[in-house]
Amino acid sequence: MTGDAVLTVWATAGLPEVRPGDGLAALVVAALAADAGRDPARALVDGDVLVLTSKVVSKAEGRVVAADDREQAITDETVRVVATRAYPGGVTRIVENRLGLVMAAAGVDASNTPGGTVLLLPLDPDASARALRAAVGAAFGVRVGVLVSDTAGRPWREGVTDLTIGAAGVQVLDDLRGQTDSHGRPLTMTVAAVADELAAAAELVKGKASGRPLAVVRGAGRFVTDEDGPGARVLVRTGPTDMFRLGSAEAYAAGWHDARAWPDRSEPPLDRP
Repeated sequence: MTGDAVLTVWATAGLPEVRPGDGLAALVVAALAADAGRDPARALVDGDVLVLTSKVVSKAEGRVVAADDREQAITDETVRVVATRAYPGGVTRIVENRLGLVMAAAGVDASNTPGGTVLLLPLDPDASARALRAAVGAAFGVRVGVLVSDTAGRPWREGVTDLTIGAAGVQVLDDLRGQTDSHGRPLTMTVAAVADELAAAAELVKGKASGRPLAVVRGAGRFVTDEDGPGARVLVRTGPTDMFRLGSAEAYAAGWHDARAWPDRSEPPLDRP
């Protein structure tokens, strides 16, 4: 950023209820054009970043299933179970889904969708972001970035926040290693999750019940790239870099299994990193 390093974020009005099969790019372009017509200061410029809630993408792509099938849908979307917890209303499953995201219920969501249905996450959020970026760039002749966001909890923190699950034209990570801090000390670990920070900022103006799933972030142009880039997948930490692969109860169970089985080698240790 330049000048006073000001970040401006606003939610775009006018995006209608999206249904399976709708041309999402055309709807977004129309909403952005109408927004600029009402307020010329909101006309897109090079370096703007669009942040679109994943539920809208899921609806357009037909990622809708009957609510009665929710548990099966969670199972179908699950690659690995991280932790489960029972509570009076049922069982919460924290799982890794097919996008590599570790989330409650694999990201299957019943909010902001017609009664009797639940939404699955988009099949390929990065591809969805790339398509939307191309359409917006062609319509307005500007170089923008596009993020697809979803809401998730975080270990050891109360509350939820939005994070990026799809990206195009945005430098999703800002690697500061090798630079120095304000006291001249070298930075050795700092890699900022820029895309997640932008998604969280956008959620502050979109909200959960405002009917405005699209936001524009202005002032982060230094993170907008000429190419689509690798997408949001690079934000996902799995495999050898995952330091918390099991939930605590699951880790205790695995340790108990190994302690009982290992002395006489009657059973192999459970398969885990």
